[in-house]
Amino acid sequence: MTDQVTDSLVILLHGVAAFGYDLDPLASVLRRSLAKTAVVAPDAPFAYEQGPGRQWYSLEGVTPENRLARIAAARPAFDALIGSLVAAHGLAGRLDRVALVGFSQGATLAFDAVARGRWPVGALVLLSGRFVTPAPFLPAHTTPVLLVHGSADGAVPPEETRRAAGMLQGAGMMVQSHILRGVGHTISPTGMKLTRRFLRERLYEAAMQFT
Repeated sequence: MTDQVTDSLVILLHGVAAFGYDLDPLASVLRRSLAKTAVVAPDAPFAYEQGPGRQWYSLEGVTPENRLARIAAARPAFDALIGSLVAAHGLAGRLDRVALVGFSQGATLAFDAVARGRWPVGALVLLSGRFVTPAPFLPAHTTPVLLVHGSADGAVPPEETRRAAGMLQGAGMMVQSHILRGVGHTISPTGMKLTRRFLRERLYEAAMQFT
């Protein structure tokens, strides 16, 4: 990985059985909108057992009772990957210039990382995620959060996002939440627009101060 210094960094975290490049449409939208902001979409650390793709933790035999333990086991690899990307872009001491954007399983891990206080980043976007990290949370209250979910999501119920929004607001965080009518388990054009607008508000103008 080539070291580089940027004003800000957006890390896109894909869902299960996917690769980083599956988020290229969203990455392209963000790169056109965010000046001097690096947008990266790494592959998850682990191979998907049932076919091509990568995963943040295994879904084989997963249950509501063991899901949290699997997320806990995935934390070291997740943290190592995020840490390497942040360091490579010269932002190890400037997490306020970093945003995590997770879709589906990627959102689950991003939520866990921020809610537990491990990554007090400058912005968090959670798209169609399932959220099982229990309270009490230890987040940086300065991390604003955007949650987006489709009302017709057949893979992860939109109630997950409604519940997460309430929990994060209860923890004192700034939260925006959108349930998109008729949208399934995907990042829709509207979801991309909401993400772009949110990150522009949180990163773009601040990044321009350094130009």
